Amino acid sequence: MCEPRAKLLIPQFLLLLLFSIGGHVVLSGQDRPTVPMKAALSEIIIDGVLDEASWELADGSFHRQFPIDTGFATNDSRVYFSYDDDHVYVGLKMYSTSKDYVVTSLKRDFSFRGNDNISILFDTYNDQNNAFLFGMNILGVRREALIANGGSQISDFAASWDNRWSGATQIHDDHWIAEFAIPFKTLRYKAGTEQWRFNSYRWDSEHNEISSWIAVPQNLLIMNLAHMGKMQWDKPLARPGANVSIIPYATAGVSRDFLDPSQQESKWNTAIGGDAKIGLTAGLNLDLTVNPDFSQVEVDEQVSNLDRFELLFPEKRQFFIENADLFGSFGLRRVNPFFSRRIGLAVDSITGQNVQNKIQYGVRLSGKVNERLRVGLLNTQTAQIKQSGVPGINYTVAALEQRVFSRSNIAVMLVNRQITDNENGGPRADRYNRVAGLEYRLNSPDNVWRGKAFYHTLFSPDKPADSYTHGLQLEYLQRHYRLEWAQLFVGNGFDAQAGFVPRRDYFLVSPELQLFFYPRKGNIARHDLNLDSRFFWEVGEKENPVLAPWSNSEWQVEGEWTISFKDNRNLVLGSSYTFVHLLRDFDPTRQQSEGIFLPEDSQYRFLTTQLSYESNDSKKFFYEIGPIFGGFYNGSVFGIDGSITYRYQPYGFVSLDYSFNRIKLADPFVPSTVWLVGPRVDLTLSKKLFFTTFFQYNSQLENLNINARLQYRFAPVSDIFIVYTDNYFIDPFSQFSQRNRALVAKATYWLNL
Repeated sequence: MCEPRAKLLIPQFLLLLLFSIGGHVVLSGQDRPTVPMKAALSEIIIDGVLDEASWELADGSFHRQFPIDTGFATNDSRVYFSYDDDHVYVGLKMYSTSKDYVVTSLKRDFSFRGNDNISILFDTYNDQNNAFLFGMNILGVRREALIANGGSQISDFAASWDNRWSGATQIHDDHWIAEFAIPFKTLRYKAGTEQWRFNSYRWDSEHNEISSWIAVPQNLLIMNLAHMGKMQWDKPLARPGANVSIIPYATAGVSRDFLDPSQQESKWNTAIGGDAKIGLTAGLNLDLTVNPDFSQVEVDEQVSNLDRFELLFPEKRQFFIENADLFGSFGLRRVNPFFSRRIGLAVDSITGQNVQNKIQYGVRLSGKVNERLRVGLLNTQTAQIKQSGVPGINYTVAALEQRVFSRSNIAVMLVNRQITDNENGGPRADRYNRVAGLEYRLNSPDNVWRGKAFYHTLFSPDKPADSYTHGLQLEYLQRHYRLEWAQLFVGNGFDAQAGFVPRRDYFLVSPELQLFFYPRKGNIARHDLNLDSRFFWEVGEKENPVLAPWSNSEWQVEGEWTISFKDNRNLVLGSSYTFVHLLRDFDPTRQQSEGIFLPEDSQYRFLTTQLSYESNDSKKFFYEIGPIFGGFYNGSVFGIDGSITYRYQPYGFVSLDYSFNRIKLADPFVPSTVWLVGPRVDLTLSKKLFFTTFFQYNSQLENLNINARLQYRFAPVSDIFIVYTDNYFIDPFSQFSQRNRALVAKATYWLNL
């Protein structure tokens, strides 16, 4: 058994190293435009007027990226620069022939598409992998984000990051102005550096057009960091002064758990705590949190789960956001050794349900030591819950990332999940759970080659067999096609309890081909034809009594045709054929009576077709609809999901997310309907006052959730929140009885020392 697995692992690192060397040698001499950065001669007032003499106009007009990526933008944009001891300033003039602008709302962290807005990006370490993004729409509403992994995927964009900066806009007859003032203390960079990388991109609703200062090919995301210009400072940048911020909070509220018989009435809760940000160097930051509270974090948008495995939801808690890729980018989506959302979440040993266990403190050291080396150290402690049999747990994660060649890097990591107190005892195997890993990540300078190879191994007291995972992902991208090869081995003993490993004991191979076509005429901007496949083999000998070792247990082949229209509409036609050999009993509906399930050691083949249509989201009324129909295990499925949104510009929107699936399986299954309905009201009464109400009716969870949040931003990164949440049973016998209810008020204040 060991020999074939070793053969799968040995060539992976060598293969990616070979492609890295080739890409570096061929493309290392590419030139990019350079902007001379000159110190301001006088004070720059952030008022949306570029009337100071210190502004330096950068060479070059903006290039189109969508709906076509040739030529210059229909409405040009120009970018200006300056700086002083405390701030870097960027001014932009966006030309337009119409004042019929689109603004979805006045809420911070707006979506890029469908808004008239401009964004700026700083790659302060010139590594082409990480960047800071700041943006404003035409009314001066702001957003900021961190970009990781070269900006190659949507998941590389972390919009939950929040920090201090200022900006202003003004609208004129034939253009609008945006001024940015970014404190050096908000950014991370090496003291003494003489160069940063920069780009800016714009959404122009008048022509449904995306454009950027440095041209970005249409088959890449507009935020891709391989295509950027240079900012050349007239003198080496000094380290910013003392950079210490304290963010205290206080909460007060009432709550009641109606499922706990000991709680006969609502109880009053108060808490205090806070965060601290300490800039140890210009590039290295120490974050501290004591008794953190995340009651203000937006609730997850639920989805119907017809799959056999756990679903992945993104991290939204502020403490875990900055440099999150440094800790969480190891492995692949199907096997991640560290998933920060595990911290503060435990399983009640009595009910088997998920419960929150309080985080007592957190310490995180992260950032750049120099232009090539990033480091990260994270330590958190959660509290014991005696009545639920949940022990106190300490999580420690250490990561190093060394850049090699132009954009590639080698990374190592260590994760330790350690029980610190457990009065109820518990399995010896749970005392600690540790993972060590090594990865090589490939990014060629021109984005032609991307990929990674990795090996992770687990250590725990019971020393399980096959307690490791390794994988290879390699992508080759050209203008008219993309090729990808992925393979993954996950041993049965790789139970990374601080990570996301929904499935174990398999070997996966997944080749993929994607073709791109760009019509020269008509209303279609691009055709994408995608053929993807996944083949699973079960590996274990003793662990799996159903299949012999290295037997094929599942495969899926799917084709998809995506049509992107120039007016911002999208149409997707897809079909998939699936083979599944069940290794354990499974109820796809999760709604059948006890004892009704698809039995283990049964096989199924089925063909499913799915459509999706998205209307133009720059319109006040827009929608998405996606029907699905065809076979499903030994029966059939018909479903439809999507959303409907009406925008009352610029004061917010009303939307309805919906998902309906009608599943009919062979006897003794009873036909089932899986519902998920989520109406939402999002009001932005001003740039400082926001109100959101979100309802979620989920028939699989038999739950109705109500979440309402009022936010008042009274100062930069300082807020008052009032949050109401309520949950009800919705099964036929509950008559909407209550599960739990809470009302919380929270105040936070960002204080610079």
